Amino acid sequence: MGPGKADLLEAIRAHGSISAAARAMDMSYRRAWLLVDAMNRCWAQPLVATSPGRAGGSGAQLTEAGETILAHYRALEQRIEQAADNPDTAALAALLRPIPTERQEH
Repeated sequence: MGPGKADLLEAIRAHGSISAAARAMDMSYRRAWLLVDAMNRCWAQPLVATSPGRAGGSGAQLTEAGETILAHYRALEQRIEQAADNPDTAALAALLRPIPTERQEH
């Protein structure tokens, strides 16, 4: 799970289909479908349920597991962001070079 997959899950929730979510994210349907397939295969429970076809009941939605995983991921992101917003992080960033030096051959 990463920010792109989390964004895709949110787009599926908002748009009700993988294809609409892909369009909203300026992503190909194939790429979105492959990401959904990977998520569904990697977690203990599928994160996205699909209903094939063109009828009114077609589309995709997050499963209960999908909602749970997404909520935990977003909470973790928030905690990481809060942890990074401290004086030590700023001190380390201030000590970095803006551009790395050239590699020195031995």
